[in-house]
Amino acid sequence: MHLRFAGWCWLLLVGSCGVLRCGLLQGQESALFDSIDRRAADSWEAARKIWSWAEPGYQEKKSSALLAEMLQVAGFEIKRGVAGMPTAFTATYGTQAPVIAILGEFDALPGLSQRAVPVIKPVQAGGYGHGCGHHLFGVASAAAAIALAEQIEAGQIRGTVRFYGCPAEEGGSAKVFLVRSGAFDDCAAALHWHPSGRNAAGDKSSLARNAVKFRFIGKAAHAAGAPEQGRSALDAVELTNHASQLLREHTPRGTRIHHVITEGGLAPNVVPNFAEVYYYVRHPKSDVVRDLYRRLVLCARAGALATETKLEVKFEGGILEILPNDTLSQVTMKNLQALNDLAYSQEDVQFATRLQQTLAKPVPLDSIQTVVDVSGTVGMGSTDVGDVSWVVPTTGFNTACFVPGTPGHSWQAVACGGRNLARLGMNLAARVLAKTAWDLFSNPARLTAARAELDQRLGNRSYQPLMPADMRPPLDYRRRSRAP
Repeated sequence: MHLRFAGWCWLLLVGSCGVLRCGLLQGQESALFDSIDRRAADSWEAARKIWSWAEPGYQEKKSSALLAEMLQVAGFEIKRGVAGMPTAFTATYGTQAPVIAILGEFDALPGLSQRAVPVIKPVQAGGYGHGCGHHLFGVASAAAAIALAEQIEAGQIRGTVRFYGCPAEEGGSAKVFLVRSGAFDDCAAALHWHPSGRNAAGDKSSLARNAVKFRFIGKAAHAAGAPEQGRSALDAVELTNHASQLLREHTPRGTRIHHVITEGGLAPNVVPNFAEVYYYVRHPKSDVVRDLYRRLVLCARAGALATETKLEVKFEGGILEILPNDTLSQVTMKNLQALNDLAYSQEDVQFATRLQQTLAKPVPLDSIQTVVDVSGTVGMGSTDVGDVSWVVPTTGFNTACFVPGTPGHSWQAVACGGRNLARLGMNLAARVLAKTAWDLFSNPARLTAARAELDQRLGNRSYQPLMPADMRPPLDYRRRSRAP
């Protein structure tokens, strides 16, 4: 049966178990999938809870506690409050080498509150929502870790699996503090994944990024009666923004500079004595980001100088680009291709076709049956997984948890995150993570080769984070600034 919509011809996808996957369920590895399938309902319940809580970065108390409890019940040793972050934790099962890390995230984004329906309908106007699917990320990773722990206990594989509960990926740079604390020093490999509108794998990189808030303190006055006595902090923000726009013409290819004004005054007849603008600066190379950031600070200083206001620079964190690892990505690619059995029910198709009416570039629904090879590319996003990849061989992949063509950080992505199609993509991710770790535990030579590849990519470089050595986790970075 086929459905037509807006000139596209959609294939109605049905079924829940592909023939190829059934063939893979032979041998000892099948116990991994049995474990994940057995817990599928509980995993989805956990993901839905985290989706509904939608907690900001570093404030994910309930989400972090839920995941930690899941792993503790499964026999993992839990360490909470790692690297000075109350919602960061590790969960370890096993005592032998090698140690394989599985990353998990659980923070939400501001302004994206949305119900699981294909039209704009926030749960709370201006509230938080999981526009990047982190409610799925942490749960799938935990499910994979538990499945592996069972096989370690059964003696089928030898080694240690460690789950990393990572807060504040969206701008908080939490993994940098974990790396800096030595949390990954004994790991042989690190695995991660991310929800998407497609299935993709390969040795892909990302953008390095610095985040900063420029806070200007001026002098309030009556904007009409005594404007000469005022010094506008908002003017300083506007000059900073104008200078950054001019800066764009003179930056290297691939640069991204974007901002939001987080505070600009409260009344037009009062000269604002406080204003703040929040910037990201990105580039595929962290060394370029270092210099771009320096130049951006000069723009802010110029704004302060011209308006006779005081500038406060509040650095919010920096993350490196991902160092790809082809040795490991070959394993994830093979497993994602082999295990991909995604198929939409009639209800999924009905939801998807309605949501597609809101998308700028709809993509055929049957694209979920394929896996895109992204090897050699640079993703236009940033992630603190980058810092992990500089100290331990790292690989990741995407699974289709959103309607194809859905942009991340959108209300549509939040809506998809509460639907069955997100559950399907999450369970696929858990299986791929578990099978990839199994393959690495079973083939120590591949881990050795992955380490050699990382050393080769590093060359004479060493891990040099963009974060200052004395910086502490910005636990309040999501709180709105107010005038001093």
